[in-house]
Amino acid sequence: MVEKALFTILMEGVFIKNFLLIQFLGLCSFVGVTKDVKSATGMSGAVIFVMAMSSTASYLLYTYVLIPMNMEFLGLISFIVVIAALVQLVEFVVRKNIPALYRSLGIYLPLISTNCAVLGVVLLNVLYEYNFIQSVVYGTASGLGYMVVMLMMSAIRERSLLVHIPSFIRGLPQAFFIATMLSLAFVNYFWVIPL
Repeated sequence: MVEKALFTILMEGVFIKNFLLIQFLGLCSFVGVTKDVKSATGMSGAVIFVMAMSSTASYLLYTYVLIPMNMEFLGLISFIVVIAALVQLVEFVVRKNIPALYRSLGIYLPLISTNCAVLGVVLLNVLYEYNFIQSVVYGTASGLGYMVVMLMMSAIRERSLLVHIPSFIRGLPQAFFIATMLSLAFVNYFWVIPL
């Protein structure tokens, strides 16, 4: 396999292969938490941490435990356990140190453990056969891409409260319309950039 440059991996994680707008993974928190910028920022920070740490821990587990023992078939289960443990750590820290954020995130914080974007980044690291540094960069970049889109979506949704929107469009239809426009912008702009 040809080694990818770290900048290429960074750009893919943030823009070109964005988990929310291009691969459509992790949409439940995308729609549920983006009603205000503060909640979106808190959720994004938690997801960045979990993606980066799960990429690191899963690489080490897969490379130094599962492959030498010929137990690659346990990869998926192992990755889920690693992600769940990291989410429990994040939930504990947020509940203890930032109770207001913990209350505003509600059910979405523990649901990071079942967020398919977090599991997707770990599985794609294995699929792309990234080395340790590439795995960490891709995990962090994917989390940053998640944050960029969450902040864009929440800013647009907050700003849209200032204009008149018909009642039958407000809420979920409005969120899907905004997500569609953002997705089209990402696809049309970032897929034409050669890396």
